[in-house]
Amino acid sequence: MSEVHRRKYSQEERSVIFDGEFMPHIDSMYNFAFRLTFDEDDAKDLVQETYMKAFRFINSFEQGTNAKAWLFRILKNSFINDYRKKSKKPVTVDYQEVETFYNSDDVDYQSTSDLRAESVKDMLGDEISNALNDLAVDFRTVIILADLEGFTYEEMAKILDIPIGTLRSRLHRARNLLKDKLKGYAQSMGYGRDEEEN
Repeated sequence: MSEVHRRKYSQEERSVIFDGEFMPHIDSMYNFAFRLTFDEDDAKDLVQETYMKAFRFINSFEQGTNAKAWLFRILKNSFINDYRKKSKKPVTVDYQEVETFYNSDDVDYQSTSDLRAESVKDMLGDEISNALNDLAVDFRTVIILADLEGFTYEEMAKILDIPIGTLRSRLHRARNLLKDKLKGYAQSMGYGRDEEEN
């Protein structure tokens, strides 16, 4: 196993790297986290955990390389680790809390229908967001990285820790799945009818 040369940054250098190279990506990190978790609080926690790990392991970051890709990889790994932990726990719901909330005067029934769609509708149309959210996490992740964040195949392969061939195949399949999900919506909007008529 070859040793990676790691530089020991001074406290001042760490702050410069953190503020200058890591912090500019915080919005992208939150968007990625939200699209993985579908929950604002979970997304914020995931971003916070990512930045804490980034600061803790800053000596393994090579200055001048792609900070965004490095952060995305940490976030993706944190999400997978949390997901595995949660999937081993039984799901618990505090029904008393739910009932209390819905019986209170504060509840706005119109705003409780789908908070997820509401918070992402400015970024993508509801139909596209819903179709993307319906994809399995592996497929959703590659589309987010490639088509929303614009990472290269090489960067995505590093973030996801998979070979480029596997990545290309997964992205191709993900795009086809998304296309199938959106076909009905596209036809309802008038797209594709010309082809059927010819």
